[in-house]
Amino acid sequence: MAMDGGATRDFQVGALGALGGAQGRGPLIDPFGRTISYLRVSVTDRCDFRCVYCMSENMTFLPKADLLTLEELDRLCSAFIARGVRKLRLTGGEPLVRRGIMTLFASLSRHLDTGHLDELTLTTNGSQLAKYADDLKAHGVKRVNLSLDTLDAEKFRAITRWGSLPQILAGIDAAQAAGLKIKINAVVLKGVNEDELARLVEWAHGRGMDVTLIEVMPLGEIGAGRLEQYLPLSLVRARLSERLTLEDLDYRTGGPARYVRVAETGGRLGFITPLTHNFCESCNRVRVTCTGTLYMCLGQEDAADLRQPLRASEADDLLHAAIEQAISRKPKGHDFIIDRRHQRPVLARHMSVTGG
Repeated sequence: MAMDGGATRDFQVGALGALGGAQGRGPLIDPFGRTISYLRVSVTDRCDFRCVYCMSENMTFLPKADLLTLEELDRLCSAFIARGVRKLRLTGGEPLVRRGIMTLFASLSRHLDTGHLDELTLTTNGSQLAKYADDLKAHGVKRVNLSLDTLDAEKFRAITRWGSLPQILAGIDAAQAAGLKIKINAVVLKGVNEDELARLVEWAHGRGMDVTLIEVMPLGEIGAGRLEQYLPLSLVRARLSERLTLEDLDYRTGGPARYVRVAETGGRLGFITPLTHNFCESCNRVRVTCTGTLYMCLGQEDAADLRQPLRASEADDLLHAAIEQAISRKPKGHDFIIDRRHQRPVLARHMSVTGG
């Protein structure tokens, strides 16, 4: 999708501000010596699904006026890139439902062209991939993470409440035809999809897609019991090992997953275990919400407002100062636990607010 001249000028002004404000400033290093090189940015809290582990069925979304504009999102991302972020992931909600989102991808791709950014990618539910796969590839996206918890159409509808499995499979077809690599992310839900995980892995590997299994994360009141959903991945791995040969790998993507190779398929399988194994020791990531709130840790409530300094000046000195101050408070690890006494997550914030 080509940008018109006005949009291009707006993005260029934001880029100049970000680069100018970073002059003389070094990389972002937290109190534990970890360099921040990975930024996840939510571009919207809206989604066309209502997955049972992520949202309540009747969500109240933010007023659109509260969201950062696409130009502000570009300026904010550019500021982080100027400070050493090498990997940028756009998330939601569902990022591809944000109006004009390809304009943002097109603009951010300039950082790939200059070599200041190694990877521009996204996490998606796949519902819009058939529409946007070619554009994403044209804007420098090489791979996407796609959330898919089941290959059973009725079960898929029940988990997502509104989703259509054939639509997602068509999106996968379009993405692979466009040359995009896909990694499947599957949330393990006790009593829901635990009996089909081996089949999901074999299917994905048969199509050249890696798979990552994720424990339920205790974020937000969603009208379902967390204890009812939660299944430790240590148990899941043990069950998978009865059917598949799992070989430990040193492979890392910069995220929290720990990987094995499945001997029978030759594919990679990752495990993300926020509850049974704290994965924070090498955390190089921070997250920004669609309203410009910076969370230094997904599992902590401490946050910093970047919208106010972003809008306070056309220059980015205030923005960089706010980012630096926030990174100085990045904690060593998260507090992901389930409050078993009250049957609720300790953090009330929904995953869709922070970005998947």
